[in-house]
Amino acid sequence: MGARELASFAALLADETRAGFCLALLDGRAWTAGELARAGGVAASTASEHLGKLVAGGLLSEARQGRHRYVRIADEGVAHLVEELAAYAGGGDTAPRGLRAVNAEAALARGRTCYDHLAGRLGIAITEAMVGRGLLEVGAGVALSGQGVEWFGELGIPLEVRGRRPLVRVCLDWTERKPHLAGVAGAALCRHAMEVGWCERVGRGRAVRVTGGGERVLGAVLGISAESLR
Repeated sequence: MGARELASFAALLADETRAGFCLALLDGRAWTAGELARAGGVAASTASEHLGKLVAGGLLSEARQGRHRYVRIADEGVAHLVEELAAYAGGGDTAPRGLRAVNAEAALARGRTCYDHLAGRLGIAITEAMVGRGLLEVGAGVALSGQGVEWFGELGIPLEVRGRRPLVRVCLDWTERKPHLAGVAGAALCRHAMEVGWCERVGRGRAVRVTGGGERVLGAVLGISAESLR
């Protein structure tokens, strides 16, 4: 890749509307063009034009079902890139306007999905607890220890490595500026937490919260205090 290609790729996220679409799609789900248009506060025709550029640039994938056009983040690599760019960009000096915006920002910082794994203070707390208990080994890189593999097995969480996706990787959290667990293990843990009711989504967006049952389980298996999860 040369300078021209890099500049062209970077330009895909140099537009506030397109960047907003990518951030919204970090919930890991497929959205219709109309849903993204409403979320971004733009006309349907404008959203369609921006989505076309993101799909052509490889950041999003699309599928059509009947009259509807669905788009989603292309893969975990793209999600990782967007999350890290958001972390490096920083929060800025402008506080959210209005109570709804403040509450939404607080919910995202407390816990959210980043593509298909857990992020925010929830994701950081789980990652740090796993490191503290020797389930994750952190050195030049990050790896799941033998004890960590057994831990997933004891919880009944399968780890199926397919394709080129790594078993574990860390993603720089854009609100906490610390790494949270991603990769196959991060996705498996998030999926299990949602399926068994440790966590639940808050509304339509990316925010998640830990249930009472989840607080008890995470306290028992990782020693995480309930207060740190609220």
